[in-house]
Amino acid sequence: MSRSADVVVVGGGIVGAACAHSLARAGLAVHVIDAGHRGATYAGMGHLVVMDDNPAELALSRASRAWWLEWGPRMNADLPGCAYTRPGTLWVAADDEEMQEAMRKARRLQAAGIACELVDARILAELEPELRPGLAGGLKVSDDAIVYAPNALRWLLHSSPSITFEHGQVVSLEENGVCLADGSRREAGSVVLAAGLWSATLCPELPIEPKKGCLAVTDRYPGRVRHQLVELGYVKSAHETSGTSVAFNLQPRPTGQLLVGSSRQFDSADASVDQAVLARMLARMLAYAPGLASCNVIRTWSGLRPTTPDSQPIIGRHPWRKNLWVAAGHEGLGVTTAPGTADMLAALITNQAPPVDSLPYAPTRFESLAG
Repeated sequence: MSRSADVVVVGGGIVGAACAHSLARAGLAVHVIDAGHRGATYAGMGHLVVMDDNPAELALSRASRAWWLEWGPRMNADLPGCAYTRPGTLWVAADDEEMQEAMRKARRLQAAGIACELVDARILAELEPELRPGLAGGLKVSDDAIVYAPNALRWLLHSSPSITFEHGQVVSLEENGVCLADGSRREAGSVVLAAGLWSATLCPELPIEPKKGCLAVTDRYPGRVRHQLVELGYVKSAHETSGTSVAFNLQPRPTGQLLVGSSRQFDSADASVDQAVLARMLARMLAYAPGLASCNVIRTWSGLRPTTPDSQPIIGRHPWRKNLWVAAGHEGLGVTTAPGTADMLAALITNQAPPVDSLPYAPTRFESLAG
């Protein structure tokens, strides 16, 4: 059986769903094929945050958050399970050195038009009484939000009659479509590979490898934590390229539960929870919020983030595979940056100027894809 579309999107996670949404908005007929791997979209925190580790990341996450701020209320109205809320992010400074980094971060965000405010130790304690005494202060970014990504992607996939969807295992990428495990083909003028970690299975030259992480969720404790809390050392741990690291990252869910992160582990692709790493992560949380020691953890899980050598996603035309486009390798920012990624890719496919500079994300920046 062969079906024709303007674009076939391989991968129905949040990035693939957002790409389908943007391509349909551009007037194209889109067919999404998902193998049901339930990858990083289903394992992550769904934190919609502006990141500023470098100018390219700032531009992409800023553009993406703007879309989330528009989509969030509409998602909740159509599909309440999207659980979109806007608690804001508090970047927590443990000492004077980190407070200096909070000031630098504030300047970068404000220069990009992102509303934020520095808070001293007293205000930090008022905002989040669970945090331990002695912290230096922090940076509050009020418009950052959270979403339950597995339902958000369903909303995106149902956003247009121009989007069709099927469950299926793509086994090969072809010049004018894809081949499935049952031998059938799906024809299209273009193919978008947005299958996260599994993108490298279909396209081995993509330099994507797993970076493991685990999360824990507690019983319901409404009001104990009000903002997404992240230590200012998070960015350093997030961009480690080897070994294992943990950082304080705590999210209040709309249910009253607390979602506890985060960890990064390069030496394992085993999806089971590493108890030693989990213990380090929980200890890190208690170092910042010792009063939460009485909270009951009811579930833990692990996931594998698709990461690239420079920790930035690959977005753009494949240099030698005809009609193939790539949107993969987002590491821990797939949910955060899915809308900006999708807009960028849709613009490139339709020969329009992308709203965000695509050059830092071009596949050809890697030797294995230099063409």
